[in-house]
Amino acid sequence: MPQLAEPVKTARRVPAAPAAESRTRRVLLMLAPLATLVVVLSLWSVASSVSGGTGPAALFEALGRLWASGEVIQGIATSLSRGVPGFLLSVLVGTVLALVLSSSTWLRAAVAPYMTFLLTLPTVAWVPVAILFFGVTDATVYFVVLTGAVPAIVNGLLAGVDQIQPLHRKVGRVLGARTWDTALHIVLPAALPAYISGLRQGWAFCWRALMASEIIAGGQELGLGLGTLLQRGRELDDIGGVMATILLILVVGVVIEVLVFGPLERRLLRRRGLLVGGSQ
Repeated sequence: MPQLAEPVKTARRVPAAPAAESRTRRVLLMLAPLATLVVVLSLWSVASSVSGGTGPAALFEALGRLWASGEVIQGIATSLSRGVPGFLLSVLVGTVLALVLSSSTWLRAAVAPYMTFLLTLPTVAWVPVAILFFGVTDATVYFVVLTGAVPAIVNGLLAGVDQIQPLHRKVGRVLGARTWDTALHIVLPAALPAYISGLRQGWAFCWRALMASEIIAGGQELGLGLGTLLQRGRELDDIGGVMATILLILVVGVVIEVLVFGPLERRLLRRRGLLVGGSQ
């Protein structure tokens, strides 16, 4: 009898990286900014020891004092209570404006250069103008935030629109898509990577504009925000308090970046196969 052929051995698939390794990597990425901060503080400590100047000890002493008085939580909460709504309003205004500009070549030629001009103009320059129009009120803060964040969001979305192939819009028109259908279902999804970069930059400008407006226009009328804490430290010649407030401003900005924009961008790039490990 003929011998039976040996069964073909199928190659075993190499399992994907375990979920625990992926989680560990994400945790390490989140802790990386903290490691940078530790290095900076260490270098500052060494420099202050050599020069005899103020070191990190004054910062942590002031930070403990502000925490004990409840001003850390109050300052962060007050600033975020304006910064988050101001940023969301900027996203709404900037997105609609960018979609309108992208739909008209002439309108974009007339308005887009001013978006770049507003982006290069320091937002602090708008604070005196806003005070003259709105007084020392929350409207002043929101006005300055909008002038800082909206141009960044508009430019980011327009940059994404410029990268869309014309064929996509033509297919949409052939299938009967109207102007706003094209903007919402073709243009915006295709421009998402650049749009998210614009949102990230918009948040940075929003946070800077908020601090500038609180420093200049802050006071009892606007409550105790981080900008107000910074200005108070300057008036009292409290270098520890100033550095502690700067640290708080930096930490809030880094936390928003690490917990919101970083994961959002990585998820989008992974879904589109533009990130290493996108198939995992």
